[in-house]
Amino acid sequence: MTRGNSGTAAKQGTAVSDGHHDGRRWRFGRALGWLYGETRVFVSGLLVLLFGVVPAPLSADDTEVWAALRAPGHVALLRHAIAPGTGDPPEFVLGDCRTQRNLSAEGREQATRIGAAFRANGIAAARVVSSQWCRCLETAELLRLGPVEALPILNSFFDRPANRDAQTGALRRWLAGQALDGPLVLVTHQVNITALTGVYPRSGELVVIRRTGDGAIAVVGSLETE
Repeated sequence: MTRGNSGTAAKQGTAVSDGHHDGRRWRFGRALGWLYGETRVFVSGLLVLLFGVVPAPLSADDTEVWAALRAPGHVALLRHAIAPGTGDPPEFVLGDCRTQRNLSAEGREQATRIGAAFRANGIAAARVVSSQWCRCLETAELLRLGPVEALPILNSFFDRPANRDAQTGALRRWLAGQALDGPLVLVTHQVNITALTGVYPRSGELVVIRRTGDGAIAVVGSLETE
């Protein structure tokens, strides 16, 4: 996977605990962090075998990834910008940002820089589709690439893992039905992106995919932002 250098560099939001899920989520977050750092390539390869995702060429660089995104048939999967914590508070209510884990000031600045990176790489406008979670909608709006559409199948299933397969299948079918004749940015969550691609993205990381002729998904590369 590539790491963006067009005004971008790698950084992940700090994981903290919330509510009665403290111990479980802290341990889960630590485990996933280790998984990312130590075995990301292995896990991606394993998920390729399980789910039919084609891995990104390790030689792909930032320029190639941005060029791919400018071409028809490609999609950018963006994990929302930095929102300290893991999962959501137990009092979470969809549509009420006061009950959710939201972007920090650093996250809002990060989202603005991501939008600037799009423009610096020749993408001044795009179709932007987002999870209904407030941290995703705010990330999408701060990109300033165009109007934001909310799409429920991009919603997190972190606390509802049983929804993973059905929701990922619905997203695959949705992608298969899109024209993809211009840049498309989907702002969503780590669990959604990992389920679809096998890639474990950091906060604000873009994973660029290509829809192949048979409707399968190929990972082109990724771009991290700070």
